[in-house]
This record gives sequence, structure tokens and C-alpha cells, in this order.
Amino acid sequence: MNRVVSLKKGSSLGDLVKDEQPRPDDDLRTRLHAMETKIRRMKEQRNSFNEDARRAADSRNALQEQSKEIRESIKDKLDEQKKVRDQAQICKARRDEIQKQIRELINQNRGRKDDAKGTKSVVIELSETINEIEKIENTMMTDGRLILETENKLLKKLKVLISKRDKLMPAVKDFEAINIDIGDMDGSIKLLKSEADKAHQEMIDFHKQADLIWEDVKPMLAERDFLRAEADRYHLAYVASRESANEVHENMKELISQVNEIRDEMKAAEEERVKVIKDHNQSVRDALKLPSEDEGMADSLASQLINSGSLTLGGVLTGDSKSPVSKNMRGKKQSRKLGTTRGKK
Repeated sequence: MNRVVSLKKGSSLGDLVKDEQPRPDDDLRTRLHAMETKIRRMKEQRNSFNEDARRAADSRNALQEQSKEIRESIKDKLDEQKKVRDQAQICKARRDEIQKQIRELINQNRGRKDDAKGTKSVVIELSETINEIEKIENTMMTDGRLILETENKLLKKLKVLISKRDKLMPAVKDFEAINIDIGDMDGSIKLLKSEADKAHQEMIDFHKQADLIWEDVKPMLAERDFLRAEADRYHLAYVASRESANEVHENMKELISQVNEIRDEMKAAEEERVKVIKDHNQSVRDALKLPSEDEGMADSLASQLINSGSLTLGGVLTGDSKSPVSKNMRGKKQSRKLGTTRGKK
């Protein structure tokens, strides 16, 4: 027995099905809604982690910039201190050289000779070389008894001494050595001691100045270390936040993939449901059509009537199969005139 379904005006069979029966994808919709809600929460969480990472990176960069400025200041101070220390070393070398000269002069004054090769002071060596040069030049200028052979020997020796003097002069200049008078040993020793004490005091003063610079550097080093530690701490916070954000993002990607699968499944189910409803509605409309509304049925009935050999239009037409009309219909395809006929009274 066919079921009669009554539809409200403006409604379709699909609407009726929606009202009467639960949708087969309601569970999928519920899951989809829950997953979309979770994705929104995860997105907010990921954005929060990224924001924490950004703030940590900004703090780290600011601290690193401060640390860079401190390091540059420390470098300038250390360069200044190095220059002062170098000056102290120059004073120390000058003092040591003068003290070496003093020892040599004292030994010469006491009639001792320093047998250790290469231990003679540069200044002493230069002074002795200059004295020999002066003696040879004085001899060649004043002694008229010199023969050619002796004069040539003196010239060769003079050239050697001049060359030696020229080599010793830069060394004496580097140490800012004092010219001494070999003839006045005691006065020279006293002068050298005074210069040695002066160089020693200058060395001490330079070291004190370098120590003061170091006192200025120490708090800068402490501040540098603090800024570096803070920057490292913020960097670790940045890395941790980024890792958390990446982890949430990867979970989001997996969940989004599942959401897309559910949406595709729901879309396919919706398309299938729409097709079923559309086909059903079409079949119902076809079943409810009148014969006059069905062109296919009208054509089929016309063909059957033509083939049956009997047709009544507005009256009754009877005749056997041998009637001219039937013959005309079955035989040649000729046009026929249709009209109304009266039957026998």
C-alpha cells in the first residue's frame, strides 16, 4: 500500500526528510565542530607562544646591544691600559740598560773586565767606539811620521769602527741612553744612577695608572657578564617558546588534515543525499502526472490507437476490418479526413 505524504506549501520532500529523520552525518558534524573548536584554541595557544618568543627575542636583542656597547668600552679601556703598560715596559728596559751601564762602569773603575761575551752595555760599547775613532782620526791628522802602509791599516780600522758606531747609534737612541764621559767615571756613575731611579719611578707611575684603568674596567666586566647571562636566559626562553609553538603547529596540521577528511566525507554524503532526494522527487512528480501532461504517454497511446484500427472522435465509429478506412490506414499512407458520423437509429 502506497504511503501518502502531505507536504506543506513551499516545502520539499528533502525538508520533510530533514524534519522527520536524523541526518546520517550528525556524528561527523559534532566531531567536526569539536575539532574546529580545538583548532581555534590551538591557534590561540600557538600565537601566544609566538608572542612570548617575540618578546623574549626583543629583550635578548636589546641586552645583546647593551653588551656590545659595554664590550666596545672595555676594549677601548684595555687598549688604553696596554699603551700605558707598554710605556712602563719602555721605562723598565731603559732602567735595566742604565743599571747595566752602571755595573760596567763600576767594573772598569775597579780595574775589572767583564769576560762574558755580549754582556757589555750598548752605551759603553758606543762610547768606547767613539773614543777609538777620535784617537785614530787625531793620530792621522797630527802624526806626520806615518808611513803609507800604517796609514792604510788605520783607515781600514777606522772604517770598521765607523760602521760599528752607525750600528750602535739606533740602539742607544731606542733606549734613550745617556751619553757618558769615560774620563769621569764617578760623575758618570752618579748621573746614570739618577737616570735609573728616574726611569724606575716612571715605570711605577705607569703601572699605577694602568691599575687605575683596570679598576674602571672591573665593574664594566661585571656588567658585561650580567648582560650576557640575561641575554642567554632570554634566548633559552625564546627557543623554548618557539619549540612549543612549532609543536602546537604540527599538531594543528595533523588535526586540520583530519578536519579536511571529515569535510570531504560530509560533502560526498551531502551530494549523495541531494541526489537521492532529487531522484525521489522526480519519480513522485512523474507518478502524479496526468496522461495529458505526459508527452511520452500521449505518444504511446496515439501509436496504440493507430495500430488498433479503431478511432472514435466525438461519436462512435464501427466497421469491420475490411472497411475502406481500415484498408487505407493499413495500406497506403494516405491522408484521411476525420469527421463525426451518426450511428444507426
